[in-house]
Amino acid sequence: MESIPRWEVLSLCGIGTWVILSSMFNVTQKIRSLTQPWVSSYVVSTTPITLKIQKYHNKYLDAFFSALSCVVSVPFYTAFLPLLFWSGHCKLARQMTLLMALCDYIGNCIKDVVCAPRPSAPPVRRITATEDEKENALEYGLPSSHTLNTVCLSGFLLQYILSYIQNDDAITGLVGLVIVCLFVFFIALGRIYLGMHSLIDIIAGLAFGLAILASWLSVHKYIDYFIVSGQNVASFWAVLCFLLLFAYPTPQLPTPSFEFHTAFNGVALGIVIGVHQTYHQFHHESVPRVFTPQLTLPAFLGRLIVGYPTILLVRFCSKALAKWMLPMLANALGIPVRSSSYVPSLSVSASAKKSDQIKQAGYIQKLFFFSQQDSFEVDTGIRLFQYASLAWSVVDLVPSLFFHLGL
Repeated sequence: MESIPRWEVLSLCGIGTWVILSSMFNVTQKIRSLTQPWVSSYVVSTTPITLKIQKYHNKYLDAFFSALSCVVSVPFYTAFLPLLFWSGHCKLARQMTLLMALCDYIGNCIKDVVCAPRPSAPPVRRITATEDEKENALEYGLPSSHTLNTVCLSGFLLQYILSYIQNDDAITGLVGLVIVCLFVFFIALGRIYLGMHSLIDIIAGLAFGLAILASWLSVHKYIDYFIVSGQNVASFWAVLCFLLLFAYPTPQLPTPSFEFHTAFNGVALGIVIGVHQTYHQFHHESVPRVFTPQLTLPAFLGRLIVGYPTILLVRFCSKALAKWMLPMLANALGIPVRSSSYVPSLSVSASAKKSDQIKQAGYIQKLFFFSQQDSFEVDTGIRLFQYASLAWSVVDLVPSLFFHLGL
């Protein structure tokens, strides 16, 4: 039996202690009472800046900034990260996945702690060209997640490319930095132009993004080493994933932010478990990479043709399995559950939903052992299982299919 390293126990106990103490001392409400009025006043005071930028609106800029927002959205990364895994850049893919999960967690936590409004529309003209943007508009404003994610992921990608090509030329690094800065600038400008964020949201996104990126660059090698060769990896990450569902603030009103966090929390869990189990088979540094004789372009296209339908099938099947299994398990344990969308037979009436909406999962209130709620949201468990299964299939099931198909 493997021994449990002390740091694993201390880190998990620390998070659990924080969850309990935060609930006991109402940390979220105290931080919100200090920050929300200040941020809200800045959102109002910077509205003229947004209106000046929107004076130049036309259909071409609308299309350009809407498309640019889609390129750095969560659905885009959900499609892009499997492509990285299957192209042979496994280390980059798993580190960007975990970084994305970290950005999503921190950014959404801050949103739901501060609960700062987005720019008022009208007078601001808000453009939501996609269903994803319409859902994003239901979240609170500060910080801008698009800005925060772009800073972190483009900055980390630049660092990886420079280290991968082993080019110490200062000019190359400077050109890469300029490209990243321009990309971040247009993303940030687009969020204001589309009426999705105020200037203070953008500044906060930049500040938190740079802080997260600097922290990640200092620890990512240790985290990666633990994932591929550490002890108790699957059990540690499962407990961590479980605790992070509780270590999330309760917003003033329900938003999709916790759903996004749950999804990426599940993705991180599936990636970590899958990579740890199959590292020496499919994810080591000597795996074939695209555009090499070992992995030609036709073979790579074959991987995409096989891979994407497979993970979509796994997502569908795992969701169906969780919808059947989790309510049955809860019933066997005597735990009352409800469902907002996934299980119609467990849905609550509109009046009950309104009276219970403020009890959105958050901090210790989500932990049913201590909660005073009459029933518990089963959709969180379904969503977590669904996305963990999808991510596991990306790094375990699908590479196994590639191996058997000669891809």
